[in-house]
Amino acid sequence: MGSTRTTAVVAGVFFVVAAVTAVIALALYQPALGDAEYVLGAGESTGVLVGGLLEIVLAASCIGTAVTLYPVIRQHGEGMALGYVCGRLLEAAVIVVGIVATLSLVSLRGAGGDDEALVAVARALVAVHDWTFLIGPGLVIGVNSLLLAVLLHRSRLVPPAITMLGLVGGPLVLASSIAIMFGVYDQVSVWGFLGAVVVAVWEMALAYRLIATGFRAPAEGPVPAGMPLPA
Repeated sequence: MGSTRTTAVVAGVFFVVAAVTAVIALALYQPALGDAEYVLGAGESTGVLVGGLLEIVLAASCIGTAVTLYPVIRQHGEGMALGYVCGRLLEAAVIVVGIVATLSLVSLRGAGGDDEALVAVARALVAVHDWTFLIGPGLVIGVNSLLLAVLLHRSRLVPPAITMLGLVGGPLVLASSIAIMFGVYDQVSVWGFLGAVVVAVWEMALAYRLIATGFRAPAEGPVPAGMPLPA
C-alpha cells in the first residue's frame, strides 16, 4: 500500500508539472510565435529559450505520468495500459518537434541575409509549431485521456465523478481538434477553448485526488449494483 500511495503522489505531481510548464512555456513563446518578423530583431531571446526548456520538462512529465501509472493500471487492461504509455510517448515526441521548430526561430534571429526569406522561413517554423500544438495537446491527448479514463473508471481506482471528466473531455478535445484541422472553426475560439478546458479540469482533478488521497484500496473497488460508492 505504501508503494501504491507513492505511485499515486508521483503521478499526480507529474500531471501538475506538465500543466504548469505548458502554460508558462506558451506565454514565453509568444514573442516568437506572435510576430513573424521576430527573426529580424536583435537582443535577448532568453524568454523563448526558457520556454523551450520548460517544454522539455513538459514532455518528460507526459512520459512520467504514463510510466508511473502503468504498473497500477495494467492490472485492469494490459493492452489499453500499454496503449496509454505509447500514446504519451507519441505526445511527448510531437511536443519535442514543436520545441525544435520554435527554438529554430532563435537561431535565425540576427542571422543576416534576405529579410523576406527569413520571414518566410519563420512563418513556416511557426506553422510547424502550430500543427504540433494541435496534434500533441489535441488529437493525441484526446485519445490518451480517454484510455486512462476508461481504465480508471473500470478499476474504480478513483471516484466516477473524476473519471467522467476524462470520458467526456477526451472525445471532446479529439473531436474539436479534428474540426479545427478541417477548418470548421479556429483553434483560438470558444469551441476550441471548451475542449481544452474540460481536459485540463480532468487532469487537475485527477492530480488532486492522487496527491491528496491516492488510489482507492482494492477493497473499495468494484461494488455490488445499487451500493453507493465511497468518496
